[in-house]
Amino acid sequence: DFSKAMSQAGTSQFQEVIRQELEYSMKVELDKILATAPSNELEHTKKDLEGFKKLFHRFLQEKGPSVDWGKIQRPPEDSIQPYEKIKDRGLPDNIASVLNKLVVVKLNGGLGTSMGCKGPKSLIGVRNENTFLDLTVQQIEHLNKSYNTDVPLVLMNSFNTDDDTKKILQKYSHSRVKIYTFNQSRYPRINKETLLPIAKDVSYSGENTECWYPPGHGDIYASFYNSGLLDNLIGEGKEYIFVSNIDNLGATVDLYILNHLMNPPNGKRCEFVMEVTNKTRADVKGGTLTQYENKLRLVEIAQVPKAHVDEFKSVSKFKIFNTNNLWIALSAIKRLQEKNAIDMEIIVNPKTLDGGLNVIQLETAVGAAIKSFENSLGINVPRSRFLPVKTTSDLLLVMSNLYSLNAGSLTMSEKREFPTVPLVKLGSSFTKVQDYLRRFESIPDMLELDHLTVSGDVTFGKNVSLKGTVIIIANHGDRIDIPAGALLENKIVSGNLRILDH
Repeated sequence: DFSKAMSQAGTSQFQEVIRQELEYSMKVELDKILATAPSNELEHTKKDLEGFKKLFHRFLQEKGPSVDWGKIQRPPEDSIQPYEKIKDRGLPDNIASVLNKLVVVKLNGGLGTSMGCKGPKSLIGVRNENTFLDLTVQQIEHLNKSYNTDVPLVLMNSFNTDDDTKKILQKYSHSRVKIYTFNQSRYPRINKETLLPIAKDVSYSGENTECWYPPGHGDIYASFYNSGLLDNLIGEGKEYIFVSNIDNLGATVDLYILNHLMNPPNGKRCEFVMEVTNKTRADVKGGTLTQYENKLRLVEIAQVPKAHVDEFKSVSKFKIFNTNNLWIALSAIKRLQEKNAIDMEIIVNPKTLDGGLNVIQLETAVGAAIKSFENSLGINVPRSRFLPVKTTSDLLLVMSNLYSLNAGSLTMSEKREFPTVPLVKLGSSFTKVQDYLRRFESIPDMLELDHLTVSGDVTFGKNVSLKGTVIIIANHGDRIDIPAGALLENKIVSGNLRILDH
């Protein structure tokens, strides 16, 4: 045993030496990069690289999945409240004064590349020519007009989306919403083999665009604080932020949740509320809330030891997942940020660049910080508060008559008998928004649809109705045109169907 202990000590000592060498080499490279920064960017770049250095240090310390599966427990009953219970409390007469303490923050760092678009995802048209950003501004303007309040909108941009977003913001200059922006950090991608940055200088245009990345939405705490905006909003008397992804069209300001935060029934305010909702088959990989070392903790699939992944995906054991709609106290962010006490697990995101080089990005997720806040709470909200548009399949749903649009908010049509959303899978011919739009002369009637799968070269004429389960598969080299006015109910269409005018 003694010799075993000695060899283990030797191994850990050896690993420590390697770690120190890697950190030193990283510091040398980052100093070289910093030396290329123009004087007007020096301070900003320094902050970014300092933040990256801390993340890299933690990455070298941590090994393997960061949760001990044996310590994971179901959250206590009262730590995840049903939304109905919160709604039943009703609203106070002075809801306007409560609303005036709120700031809406949208995570706006993503590009529309997965849907074949250049530029910020928030500028993709989703409904009647309205973009994600248009709908967000309309929602908040409607609130401010209805209650005579001043709820501002804050956009967390990335270096990828900042310029294009700022150009567009001019069009809202006469709307009744104050809009602020700040940028999340810009971190260097590192070579998977050498663990050194692939960037040689600070520029991020031209051939250097692939050298840098925005480090995930967990970066919100540091970059919001560093921007000075956090302090300004606290100075204006704001107390809570409502954070959500800009592509989640269900994430509207909920007055009942806000009232629960500002006027808690037990007199003790929550610093952090995470909206969760019940899993369906489509969400088995979503992060879930657990009890871990007496704290609520978000566990993501990447942190789960391989042997327990199936258990993690089980809908019976972990019934809920994180919608990434979060309500957080501003004063708590400030306190924790100043103490450097926000603890988020590192997500290692491997990428292969266009030239074939393997790199890794170190990221964090905003919801993972829940365990650093006091008196955290989960609220199990209706599925309607989670309506993300990640693909053109999602886009088809929100463009259809399943939803009606009112003051920027989408609500499920009352004419639909089942409140669940149909399962839609569009094949690779529909991946890019422009291809998708070209294939539909008009969006089909989907009020009675349960399931739609489309694969291959398929187009839809005007006023098509889809009901029940519809599967349309065009064989390779064939094409299927669904004629105008067609009704497909519980049908499988395959092979080749061309209807030509004569």
